[in-house]
Amino acid sequence: MERKKRNLMVVLIAAVIVVAMLSSFGLRLFVPDTAKIVLPTPAASAAPGGDPGADSGVVLVDVTPETVQAVIGETLTRPESYLRTVTIEDFWGEGESGVTTAQVWVDGGWTMTEASLPGGAVRHTIVGDGRFWLWYGGDRTPVTGPADSRSADLEGQRIPTYEDVLDLETADIAAAGYEERGGLACIYVETAPDALGYVERYWVSVDSGLLVSAETAQDGVLTYRMTAYAVERPAPAGTDFALPDGTVLHTVGEQASPAPAAGADPG
Repeated sequence: MERKKRNLMVVLIAAVIVVAMLSSFGLRLFVPDTAKIVLPTPAASAAPGGDPGADSGVVLVDVTPETVQAVIGETLTRPESYLRTVTIEDFWGEGESGVTTAQVWVDGGWTMTEASLPGGAVRHTIVGDGRFWLWYGGDRTPVTGPADSRSADLEGQRIPTYEDVLDLETADIAAAGYEERGGLACIYVETAPDALGYVERYWVSVDSGLLVSAETAQDGVLTYRMTAYAVERPAPAGTDFALPDGTVLHTVGEQASPAPAAGADPG
């Protein structure tokens, strides 16, 4: 009788241990891990018609006109330091066009551009520390003034950014999704025609978070195109952001030098 009691006690203890182990670890055998939500990579998007998330436990963020702004705003971040070449094409009809090519350096909140304009002039800009400096080749004294968060893009590059997409009214977004552009996996956004028939299209790189292409068309005719597919990250160390008189405002990889006081003549 005593032996039966001992055997029963052993069985009960073993059962308790088994239940505890199943509670701690066994559920993982029956409940799959929560899917991770990520954006597609260029490699993943390379297979036409394929599902980048297939057999990987990955669920791609759904991009629609209603969700695209949230996807861009919450998942993409522009790099803090990079160098790239931006090509801007303006089309005026009947085969006439103009091309602007700009070298753009960005580092530590500073932006420097050197843009070759269609007429042959070279336009220089530096934006940082709440100010901008602008001059053309041969000038000794730049124009300077206060800058805001958008001056680096608009003054120096005359290009839209993904912030322009975030500023759109949701009702004005006609189409959105994933699309390859220049060999890059991108989030694509297209606006509905406005009162004058203009449609804007944007491609934001999933990899870099930079807007790598944009177009404007009126009644189906292209009037503007921007492309900037290649990017070097970070910007080359030691690059000086310098004024025409040699004053260095910032050096890549170093602490920024104090900028000239507001209203001061740097030349």
